[in-house]
Amino acid sequence: MILFQNGEKFTESKYKLESEFEQEIVNSHKQFFGQKTIFIDAKKKIGSTALGNTIPDGFLFDMSDPENREFYLVEVELASHDFYTHIFPQITKFFAFFKNSKRQRELVEKMFSTINNDQELKMQFKKYLGEKEIFKFLNDVVDSSQNILVVIDDAKPELPDIMDTYSDTWGKMVKIITIKQFTSNGDAIFSVSPEFDAIEYSDPLTGTSTDPEPTGVSEEFHLEGVDDTVKEIYRTIKDRMLQVKPSLIFNVAKYYISIKDKKAFAYIYFRKRKIQIVAMLPEEQIREHLQHHSIRPLSQSVQNYYNGEGARIDIKDAEHLDEIIKMLEVTMQSNS
Repeated sequence: MILFQNGEKFTESKYKLESEFEQEIVNSHKQFFGQKTIFIDAKKKIGSTALGNTIPDGFLFDMSDPENREFYLVEVELASHDFYTHIFPQITKFFAFFKNSKRQRELVEKMFSTINNDQELKMQFKKYLGEKEIFKFLNDVVDSSQNILVVIDDAKPELPDIMDTYSDTWGKMVKIITIKQFTSNGDAIFSVSPEFDAIEYSDPLTGTSTDPEPTGVSEEFHLEGVDDTVKEIYRTIKDRMLQVKPSLIFNVAKYYISIKDKKAFAYIYFRKRKIQIVAMLPEEQIREHLQHHSIRPLSQSVQNYYNGEGARIDIKDAEHLDEIIKMLEVTMQSNS
């Protein structure tokens, strides 16, 4: 692949060593993942026993949304590495970590100690948390965010089958970003796919939100492992919307459940302790109907995935669902 910038030709430059790629991610994480992110270089700052004798390349905190801060175990890989002897066993160990509350507590304690002893890191967290306790934040975000971010330098042919076969682990927890380097006369530019702010909404392999008619995926797949409150929220929304219009289809896709009339007008994403709805209605109209729920604008790149204007609503409890139903009615009518 060749890229052109201002008439200059940039050719793809492969990393020879994984350590070089890792260092690029550490140095340029704000460029790749956003200015409101914090990256802890795990190999340099955290002992290998924290996750059961394995360690990711980093810990990434996305602080861009005060109502929805996310935590990622980051694994940087070269596509040239063997998948089944190198990549697969490493990621599998991370799944075990997220199922082990003792290991999670140990990691929180190690991260807190690291942050407390690093003035620069401490200031970064305080910038976003203010007077909130760093330890409590770490404990809460590790408990609620079960994300594994694989940063790779090219496509890996084994990934589609693995993510379909192990849909409850790889399919749910693993996010993939492909970052390629292109150089010309000592200068470097990068391609990033998908953009990080779209990673929660797009297919981890194609970078798109398109997921038409999947097989072997049920509502129970999405509801497995979430809190009872999340199940109550979803079932209430579904029952109420079917009362509004019995012909509505709740289309179960691999990464979300969409609500369809003539076309999909809302997409439901399941987190451990809340539901996120992307409604295909301009943000200002959504705000007219919602007084008690957090609303987040979608970047232009995310809206491009959905081919229309929309915003994300976070729902953490079953209160004030009447306004959610009304907003969804308006969204349905607007998309009919």
